[in-house]
Amino acid sequence: MYAQQPFVDSVNSDRLHQIFDQLVGAGRWFPCRSVGTFPVRFPSPEAPNDTGKHVDASFPGADPANFFEWRINVKSKGRALLMLVLYSDVSELGAPAIIDKGSHMDVAKLLYKEGDGGLSFMELAAKSETLPHRGEVHATGKAGTIYLCHPFLVHAAQPHKGLFPRFMAQPPLLLRNELTITDSKEAYSPVEAAIRLGLKGESLG
Repeated sequence: MYAQQPFVDSVNSDRLHQIFDQLVGAGRWFPCRSVGTFPVRFPSPEAPNDTGKHVDASFPGADPANFFEWRINVKSKGRALLMLVLYSDVSELGAPAIIDKGSHMDVAKLLYKEGDGGLSFMELAAKSETLPHRGEVHATGKAGTIYLCHPFLVHAAQPHKGLFPRFMAQPPLLLRNELTITDSKEAYSPVEAAIRLGLKGESLG
């Protein structure tokens, strides 16, 4: 978990904090105190074995030490945003993360049926392979680019066909409390509103 000051500073600018307030709500998130771990990709003719579609889990299951048992629920317990932070230039050939357009709304429908317990990382990953395909976005950009993603977006790694190693961090923006998707006395944040849009047709408050 990389918590050296330059990394912490890179995800705590005043501009970013203002955007967090806009997307999640003022006072509803914790400032990042690390940028998590780095999935580093090296150029290689061999296909990697970890390119499955998935949603990042946000709270522990029965065995907190087992990452694959961590869980995701419809209120996104523990996670406000998925952040993709590029610490190197990333081209189309340089193994950019693949993001499935609109998948957050399909995932919301899956999670809504599972209640507060939600689904485990592996359970949701298996279901992610069967969701409708609406196109892809590749997380390319210059070093310093930050993608702020809905926590339910399905994403995947891919082979590196470029020339230079890719350095990217995937820290969560942590929630102080769960998201509110029903019976809110205030306006829903954009992250909450997107979940509600995905649940259109369900009986919501």
